[in-house]
Amino acid sequence: MTTPTDSPTTTAPAQPEDAARAAAAAAPVLADLSPSTRADALRAVADSLGAHDDELVGLAAGETRLAEARLRGELKRTRVQLRLFARVVESGAYLDVRLDAADPDFVLGPRPDLRRTLWPVGPVLVFAASNFPFAFSVPGGDTAAALAAGCPVIVKAHPGHPALSRRVADLMVEALAGAGLPAGTFALVEGDDAGRALLAHPAVRAAAFTGSTRVGRLLADAAAARPDPIPFFGELGSLNPVLVTPDAFAERGAEIARAWVGSVSGSAGQLCTKPGFLLVPEGHGLGPVVADAAAAVPEHALLNARVGVGYVAGRSVVLGTPGVAVLAAGSAETEDDGVVHATPTLVETDLATLRAHRDTVLEEVFGPFAVLVTYPEDTDLGAVVAELFPGELTATVHRGAGEGAQLAGLLATLGRHAGRVLVDGWPTGVAVTPAMQHGGPWPATTSDATSVGTAAIGRFLRGTTYQDAPQDALPAPLQDGNPWGVPQARSGVGESAHW
Repeated sequence: MTTPTDSPTTTAPAQPEDAARAAAAAAPVLADLSPSTRADALRAVADSLGAHDDELVGLAAGETRLAEARLRGELKRTRVQLRLFARVVESGAYLDVRLDAADPDFVLGPRPDLRRTLWPVGPVLVFAASNFPFAFSVPGGDTAAALAAGCPVIVKAHPGHPALSRRVADLMVEALAGAGLPAGTFALVEGDDAGRALLAHPAVRAAAFTGSTRVGRLLADAAAARPDPIPFFGELGSLNPVLVTPDAFAERGAEIARAWVGSVSGSAGQLCTKPGFLLVPEGHGLGPVVADAAAAVPEHALLNARVGVGYVAGRSVVLGTPGVAVLAAGSAETEDDGVVHATPTLVETDLATLRAHRDTVLEEVFGPFAVLVTYPEDTDLGAVVAELFPGELTATVHRGAGEGAQLAGLLATLGRHAGRVLVDGWPTGVAVTPAMQHGGPWPATTSDATSVGTAAIGRFLRGTTYQDAPQDALPAPLQDGNPWGVPQARSGVGESAHW
């Protein structure tokens, strides 16, 4: 397997100003390319990543310390995501083309010929994440969605895996150019200064971020404070509460507890969908079950020294909170290289303590740490979520065998406070598929848009209507001849008389 020390030489990251100028020049050319050309380019990137899978997984393992099996699965997911977006682009449905014929008898007065479609917003700045070196990094979902929309992309690399980022960027530039996309379609920059400079650059028309709430809020504020504010799509922290009804607990409480420990421990808890809070009835008696399950989890290195520092600090704050008891002590040992090696730490508190110490206990601890919360049997779980978990990526309910329609109200409440509502499952693992929503109300994200699934492309599109324009001057998707062959929703003459 290839390691960072014997990887091929990579080109230097671009300078921010050069990347911005090149992206601005590429934007109109890219927008006018046919859907088939852009779809072929996405597939070319997927093919190139697959052709270098051993090399890329080796680089990723050396820099992130994530397991090879996890990284191979993530690389496969990334390639599938690119191919899925290629299909979306080819279908043309994402353009949402609407053609309203001129109608002198329109019920509100004469209607002109109106033709609307969605266009790429222009160059997009993507801030790569540390915990998914493929799926939310250089070739990840934000990049794939923006390229599918027809936008040039500039990625600000994450410092946690620089060699991997540079190698992937080289492969992408080569694949995109080979597929006929213009120079400037894709670039990689490094360093916080470069990211801030590009976020303020007038050529950049949208930005996407995956990371901490603190940094995400700073960047979102900077995007909004520009002379010309731009959309900023930030995926931030999430606590992902899991509610266990009394019936579910009575039927399979121990089974749920063991599965919770497994979900918390996956990839050392370094997942945005980690179920950080498990709510169970008082008098649960699950302490030994949780402790035994945690004891079976092997030690895992955290992604980098910075993640380790944050984990140790956050863990200490919660452990030092009055009313918090330890179920599984876990470990967090800092090695000579500054990287923390950890086993799961799981604690317990009650609902009253959680309310009293929400400022400390309800802070996300990024890593293998989670909180079990007990509640009185007559508790309104929906009200608890609304009060303590107002904006989450996910919320989960484990129900009893006889509980169905009576949970409708609870599920509706969860749907108002989370982007994805699960029943009898676990939130870790986000399917790359058209119906996925990976985003939720603040503070989970800065907007309710999704960063996973085919709806993610909509973040990087804007609508334009052409009125009474001649056919030979119209963009391809709005022409009656429809040279791109995209779906066109038509409103004909006289229809308004029947409204």
